[in-house]
Amino acid sequence: MPELPEVEILVRHLRPLLAGRTIREVHVQRPAVLDPTTAPRFKMALRGATFLGVTRRGKYLLFEMRAPGSPRRFMLLGHLGMTGRMYLARKSEPWPKHAAVVLELGANQFIYDDPRYFGRLTLDASPVAKLGPEPLTAQFTPGLLARELKRSRQPVKVKLLDQSLVAGIGNIYASEALFRAGLSPRRAANRLSAPQVEKLWQAIRKVLTEAIDCGSTIPLNFQPHRSNGLFYYGSTQGGFYTERLRVYDRAAQPCGRCQTPLKRMIQAARSTFYCPHCQKK
Repeated sequence: MPELPEVEILVRHLRPLLAGRTIREVHVQRPAVLDPTTAPRFKMALRGATFLGVTRRGKYLLFEMRAPGSPRRFMLLGHLGMTGRMYLARKSEPWPKHAAVVLELGANQFIYDDPRYFGRLTLDASPVAKLGPEPLTAQFTPGLLARELKRSRQPVKVKLLDQSLVAGIGNIYASEALFRAGLSPRRAANRLSAPQVEKLWQAIRKVLTEAIDCGSTIPLNFQPHRSNGLFYYGSTQGGFYTERLRVYDRAAQPCGRCQTPLKRMIQAARSTFYCPHCQKK
């Protein structure tokens, strides 16, 4: 699933393309992705509305909209799920097979394409209220991280996936941050010492920043049935950038630090990748 860096890159890509554009027509192919918004309400709200900006909160895209013929503003919330793509295409281009929502913008069209339909494009922005602090802002401090971890007996890898703890971290970057901090993913969250929490805090911020910086150089490719060159960070596509992920999806490959074969295990129904030597419990 796309995580904070991938969504941030997409937001930066879409922002200048959408700003000031007015929606002329709305096509809903898969009403389920609007949930809990109904298709009639969705169409009524967006037909004639104007894009004012695009921001990100956690793994969500937030489209700020101005209502048609009114100064009133409202929010359109997007989530890519596991396989979603959001992009602009020429109006003459055919819709992809799994187009869920298409917004006509004159000479262009905004397409939300999602083969598995796990994502969302909805007027319900309430999910962002449950999110924890953004990890790259001043609100996310070592002290805050320490206080929240002390309340949990869960393995630290599992706790990092809790979006109420910190927004935007998923499976990829939780594994990467723990490796950089030299912490076992099995270690109980409330058993981390203050120096270990500090290392983890630094690792989280560093790995996310590097991912965003790396992804910012990638030309996006939205051809059907092909990777867009962005999801996922670390999977080299077309020579755009070199492999940066140190443990994720590298089971049985040698650790870059100690050459010990990396391992994979399941935690909370998710794959965790780690080095059994560098991340001893």
